[in-house]
Amino acid sequence: MADKKEKLFDMFPGVSYEEWRAKVEADLKGADFDKKLVWRTNEGFNVQPMYRAENIADLKTTESLPGEYPYIRGTKENNNWLTRQEIIADTPAKANEVAIEVLGKGVNSLGFKLEDVSAEAIATLLNGIDLAKVEINIHCCNRKAVECANNLVAYIKEKGAEETFKGSLDYNPCRPAFKHGKAMPEWAVENAKQLMEACKPVKGLRFLAVDSVMLCDGGAYIYQELGYALAWGAQWMTTLTDAGYEAAEVACRIKFNMGISSNFFMEIAKFRAARMLWAEIVKQYEPKCECACKMMAHAATSKFNQTIYDAYVNLLRSQTEAMSAAVAGVDSITSVPFDTPYKTPDAFSERIARNQQLLLKEESHLDKVVDPAGGSYYVETLTVAIAEQAWKLFLAVEEDGGFFAQVGAGKVQEAVNESCKKRHTDVARRKEILLGTNQYPNINEMAADKIEKTACSCSCHCGEEEAEGTKLCGKRAASDFEALRLATEHAANRPKVFMLTIGNLAMRLARAQFSTNFFGCAGYEIIDNLGFDTVQQGVDAALEKGADVVVLCSSDDEYATLAPEAYAYLNGRAEFVVAGAPACADDLKAVGIKDFIHVRCNVLDTLKDFNARLLK
Repeated sequence: MADKKEKLFDMFPGVSYEEWRAKVEADLKGADFDKKLVWRTNEGFNVQPMYRAENIADLKTTESLPGEYPYIRGTKENNNWLTRQEIIADTPAKANEVAIEVLGKGVNSLGFKLEDVSAEAIATLLNGIDLAKVEINIHCCNRKAVECANNLVAYIKEKGAEETFKGSLDYNPCRPAFKHGKAMPEWAVENAKQLMEACKPVKGLRFLAVDSVMLCDGGAYIYQELGYALAWGAQWMTTLTDAGYEAAEVACRIKFNMGISSNFFMEIAKFRAARMLWAEIVKQYEPKCECACKMMAHAATSKFNQTIYDAYVNLLRSQTEAMSAAVAGVDSITSVPFDTPYKTPDAFSERIARNQQLLLKEESHLDKVVDPAGGSYYVETLTVAIAEQAWKLFLAVEEDGGFFAQVGAGKVQEAVNESCKKRHTDVARRKEILLGTNQYPNINEMAADKIEKTACSCSCHCGEEEAEGTKLCGKRAASDFEALRLATEHAANRPKVFMLTIGNLAMRLARAQFSTNFFGCAGYEIIDNLGFDTVQQGVDAALEKGADVVVLCSSDDEYATLAPEAYAYLNGRAEFVVAGAPACADDLKAVGIKDFIHVRCNVLDTLKDFNARLLK
């Protein structure tokens, strides 16, 4: 009977790529295949609309198993990751209280930011926490890192947890340069050597930070974050092996803290490529143990794309970001609370952030499947493509003196800032969409009252003096649009935008919707309408409503007669806008009409111009 069972796929003939391509081109009806369906990534390569088995036939990335060198498929034989929560508290005692509470709610990794790193503070902070079961991660001022390490190691030894402790101390001498444009500190390497000695008794304590999350949050492209992260890690390897330390000893002290953007598949590919490339880099230093080639990667959801307006949309972004990291097989994840851009996260937002990861584990079971993206034609191809671009950047940094030298010269900051500027332009032109900010805004939302100003959280007070140098811009992608809306909120009168809908039903509805979204991004009051029989009727209704802007919404063909008529009848009593870019635009400009809104507009610049005219 078994031999008689039909195999479903045997019933269908194989289809070649050429046949698929011919069918697609026929459906495109003459449109160019490459222009319509192939897109160019910010990482510098093209992405095809479909991938097949032959696309990965020659890739070496599919040959290894999870847990095997070069670890592209993961550094472990399972996909379990640690759920980290960053503990926000004013004192070690309060931080300990919060930590004890959240450990019973699914958290098994804690992040602390300390100003006081004394032995008493460390003991108070970690009192009652099982060091064998909970990962401990401490962020403190770089100048205090050695003192913190000594006191932490002493506490770990006192508890007899030298062999079981897992955690990190975030020693990052690049932080002052990135945050404040300061020069690389002269003591950076000497402190790293002291840390190597101080932490010897505790093998599971990593302290050489590669905080590429700062680059991600600064607006870097994916290949930049990865390329610079690899160069940063290699700098630690070179610096400390040259100082006499064995390669495996150094590699096992490095912790990669990486960001996650909202580009779902590209981020999966980034982490897979990162493990592969890092393994190759470490191997060149000839470590005694191949396991030293494993990357320890923590991932944090992006702050760059978080928004103040429509803040709950941040949950959608961070959920897909956390999922990218989980599918990619990272070691631990921080889900940044949705209200981070405008206030100190509260109990509700922190709970939701924890639950995002619990959903991925308890309901989606992503921790039960090792390398779920492995073998995907698309992801495997992306992995290799991103690896190639990141490797080029890594080599360029190495040839130009190494990572620390480039940071000291401001070259890393300049490159990331250029990308940040480009991304802000893309957001302004809606080439990059931030739902609720530059597209489909919640028009009537007011946010000024919920914004809490907070001081610099850097405990070393390194931002108190202006430094000559280049720092990371760090402006969130939504910041320019948020400034527009806040200006509207603070204005004496909120501008009113009236949709003068007339003529062709389909076109007037579509253009009214477009215009509503367009002006809604500045927080203006929108007055929509079902339609008017005459221009005069529409203009009169607009003036009766006290409109500051009248938007004519109709079809291109009808604009030739309707627009001059409406403009003349309005006679400067409100700003006049044509929704669209009709062929008769030059003729309309000739009669004095100067404002047109359409998909090719720079939305931000256009709205800034209207703000300058309307806000008083």
